[in-house]
Amino acid sequence: MSDGMSDGMATGTARVEWLTIAGDIDTWRSLGLSATDDGLIPLFGTALRIVSPEAEDVPAGIVGWALSGIDDTTTSVAGLATTVVEQLAPIFATHSLGARSIDHVVVMTGDLESTTGDIALATGCELKRIREVGKIRQGFHRIGRGGLIVEVVQHEDDDRSAAEFWGLVIIVEDLDEACAQLGTDRVGEPKDAVQPGRRIATIRPSVGLGTAVALMSA
Repeated sequence: MSDGMSDGMATGTARVEWLTIAGDIDTWRSLGLSATDDGLIPLFGTALRIVSPEAEDVPAGIVGWALSGIDDTTTSVAGLATTVVEQLAPIFATHSLGARSIDHVVVMTGDLESTTGDIALATGCELKRIREVGKIRQGFHRIGRGGLIVEVVQHEDDDRSAAEFWGLVIIVEDLDEACAQLGTDRVGEPKDAVQPGRRIATIRPSVGLGTAVALMSA
């Protein structure tokens, strides 16, 4: 295992309460996502929390995650900044984008076995499977029953020393309607997703979210 996590094991049913993203909250709201005054975007299962890069002195992008049900001394999992919190009470919000939940978050790594092993040790959620496509290997965890999918990706030419968050996929009620609302200047054309029967569209980098984001049909 890498040394990027505490020695503690999961203490209960792990759950990803939110992903912390350094960015501009008004940019996220402009997509049709509702947010609280403290930057929380409530979604079913795992929320998003938008923080100011300047205020937190962090680069733009996904900078960490908050988990419940794990060893409360944990501050890092495989190099991913980790905050241990109590389980959030349900917060209901209506998003004009039709956003429902986060399908999965993507983590890039230079060592698939080490990263997936660290995630399993910290959360008690074992690696479900490994998929190999050319030079890319993907490992999949689901954190908690029916919880967030963590897709760990290793490219054979990637030698980074610690895992890093790369992007996320949001499930929307009606992908065509969401894309029409955003317009082609902010989102790409929907295409077939890897998951059979589902489609996906990528938010353009020019929108300025600071991290890769895609929308997926339910």
